[in-house]
Amino acid sequence: MTELIMIVLAIVAGAALSMQAAVNGQLGEKVGVLKSAFLTFSVGAAITAVLILFLQTPQQATLLTVPKWQLMGALFGVPYIIVMVTAVPRVGTAVATVAVILGQLAMGMLIDNFGWLDNPQIALSWHRVAAIPCLIIALALIYRSNRKAA
Repeated sequence: MTELIMIVLAIVAGAALSMQAAVNGQLGEKVGVLKSAFLTFSVGAAITAVLILFLQTPQQATLLTVPKWQLMGALFGVPYIIVMVTAVPRVGTAVATVAVILGQLAMGMLIDNFGWLDNPQIALSWHRVAAIPCLIIALALIYRSNRKAA
């Protein structure tokens, strides 16, 4: 049951990311890509700071004691936000989102298969590999429908 709840929460988070991309794309067109990205990270940092103060339970490790390579995860949000703010107004929210999901899926499978970044190893199977062409087809169909609508 816990796994099902986590899957549902991941779907909700994905929906929120698409909404964020659509809103930030419009904002970026009006105020600029970098200002839109700055607002996203500033508001996110402020909200996270409040959550840390009031909800975070004490942990054994701190940001100063974890392996330094684990801190690089913070860098990956910046290109995502900048690319989405730039891409959404040009290709649409659905195309940009499916393209991101395709990249996430491909990299996620590599991380799982090889156990990179201290993650548990989950071998590739034909079921997993079959998902890639499905997403490529979805991306092509959605992109093609955008071209016909324009």
